[in-house]
Amino acid sequence: MAPIRVAIGGLGAIGRVLARALASDMPGLELACAAAGNAAKARAWLDDEGIVCPLVEVEEFPTRADIAVECAPAALLERICRPMLAAGKDVMVLSCGALLGRTDLIDLARKSGGHIMVPTGALLGLDAVTAAAQGAIHSVRMTTRKPPHGLAGAPYLVRNNISVTGLNEAKRVFSGSAREAAAGFPANVNVAAALSLAGIGPDRTMIDIWADPQVTRNCHTIEVEADSARFSLSIENVPSQNPKTGKIVALSVIAALRKLRAPLRVGT
Repeated sequence: MAPIRVAIGGLGAIGRVLARALASDMPGLELACAAAGNAAKARAWLDDEGIVCPLVEVEEFPTRADIAVECAPAALLERICRPMLAAGKDVMVLSCGALLGRTDLIDLARKSGGHIMVPTGALLGLDAVTAAAQGAIHSVRMTTRKPPHGLAGAPYLVRNNISVTGLNEAKRVFSGSAREAAAGFPANVNVAAALSLAGIGPDRTMIDIWADPQVTRNCHTIEVEADSARFSLSIENVPSQNPKTGKIVALSVIAALRKLRAPLRVGT
């Protein structure tokens, strides 16, 4: 069986971990190409790592790859997804907050035979939420606590003149729906968007976001009330080189890709 050719859209903290893994030992998968905002910097890094990988424009992905992994800023979602989906191919999306309201991309995938995949990422329990959604979910609430510097610069904070500098105690900086959170914190709470897509949607999924100087990890707790179960799950993620995301996000992508060719697949 021919290996699955993987394109990486973005060679930041997540894309680099994925590139290393694909270039080393992922049976049934191969690194086909990558795209980066700073091609010179990306080429220098690839050469230094000894990774053989052509750098191309994202519009070339469909001719070179079977699946593209979006590891880029949310603003680039359209450029990465549309060509692949139009060609009937697959896209793994990490900036899933940008998917909210993008029914056009879902419709395109449906018509062309392509697929949009959202890995578990920095959250846990999405299998349980997906299962509960086959029945009736009454409520979903998420609480996120991050070190203040991991939230700094978020559009919602800038727009509302909310400072997270010099905090001595935890400060709740947002309370609202997952849709509102995804728009206001596009680089911080894609987990809320993923949770909403797995469950009862972005308008009924509620989230509180705290800037907490006492934590050193990105902490998420979800509470779900459904007709089949009541559950509460918590995770504390070690930040990656990019403090806005956790190390486990890249590992989640690797696990999802491995599952594509695994003889045994665990999880819903």
